[in-house]
Amino acid sequence: MYINLRSSVLFAFVFGACLATMGKPADADEAVIRLPAGFKLTQFASGSSKQGKLLSSARFMAFDADGNLFVSSSAGGRVLMLPDANKDGIADEVVTVAQGLNFPQGLAFVGDALLIANQDGVVKIRRVNGRWSAAEPLISNLPTGGHRLKTIKLGPDGYLYINVGSSCNVCLESNPSRATILRYTIDGKPAGALTALGRHEPSAIWARGLRNSQGFAWHPVTGDMYATNNGADNRADSVGGKVNDEIPPEHLNKIEAGKHYGWPHCWGDPGSKAMIEDPNFKAEPEFCKAAQAPAITFISHTTPIGITFLDRTNWPAEYKSDAIVALHGSWNRKQPAGYQLVRVKFRDNKPVKVEDFATGWLVNNADSGWLKRNQVFGRPVDVAVGPDGALYVSDDDSGAIYRISYQGK
Repeated sequence: MYINLRSSVLFAFVFGACLATMGKPADADEAVIRLPAGFKLTQFASGSSKQGKLLSSARFMAFDADGNLFVSSSAGGRVLMLPDANKDGIADEVVTVAQGLNFPQGLAFVGDALLIANQDGVVKIRRVNGRWSAAEPLISNLPTGGHRLKTIKLGPDGYLYINVGSSCNVCLESNPSRATILRYTIDGKPAGALTALGRHEPSAIWARGLRNSQGFAWHPVTGDMYATNNGADNRADSVGGKVNDEIPPEHLNKIEAGKHYGWPHCWGDPGSKAMIEDPNFKAEPEFCKAAQAPAITFISHTTPIGITFLDRTNWPAEYKSDAIVALHGSWNRKQPAGYQLVRVKFRDNKPVKVEDFATGWLVNNADSGWLKRNQVFGRPVDVAVGPDGALYVSDDDSGAIYRISYQGK
């Protein structure tokens, strides 16, 4: 289904934001986002909303118990609330609930506290008598720089999970907390996969070998944790060979306690469950054979980030067992890829196929005088199911939040 945005506010905002610097041609007609039949994409909030300019660099989202949407603005150092009091699918305004933060990204509600993942740790705020409290530290001294943005989520086991990306593209890290997913108690105490003995300090490391796993979610039936992961850049498939844009594939990993997922030495083979060793950054013998292969893969350098399962949507039954992943898009491919949402189809509670769900933020083929090949109109970051059963999508390029609902056949 093709969604015509000619007269919509989404069209006005996307083109106002994206064409401002390049000049909108006189014959610019319409933008198109492609969705499966029966689905509709609308704009929940954007730069044209009240205080909407604060949405610049909109990243990760979370809903509170009252159904209000919260989103981080990493570059702005803020966390924002987007209330929709009349439930019409359009945010009433954009309200700052915390500011002066250190590149915030992940958000998680635990009781009456909102936890915020900064690049250097986790802080919490509370709403008291209609006002938000100052940020209090919960977890400190997380590695900074490199892949600095961190996600925090409360798992079904009652523990907090946090990603820490690598400091580099391909290297041996000196800090063991790099390229990991960490686990903590809700009180901020390390609760990693290994039990501490004697005088050893407990570790928070839950899984390793994950170059940058910003998005994760738990399967609604099995409780298995799945995390997206971004592969290394500028790799070759032979020693000293030319860069091959088609390697390594991006991963969707089933995260298990204590497992190693291959980075920086190996990546998954899309055609098998084997791991492929990087010929230009070799590991110790048998290392890649022991590393955990991905559950399924995505096209190389498409940058999968946010993931959510669809069991709580009001979408058709055939979607309920599946997941949606946001592909933020490539920066290092001759032919750009990503800039879309994909559906990960599950069978018998395991991922079996990846297919397009929402496309059009990247123009691959120029059809008119003003549309340019490889033109980008938005970069999806996170996806979250709202209490209304719709899917919400953040876009840090256009500074917008989209809402995808099912309208029926």
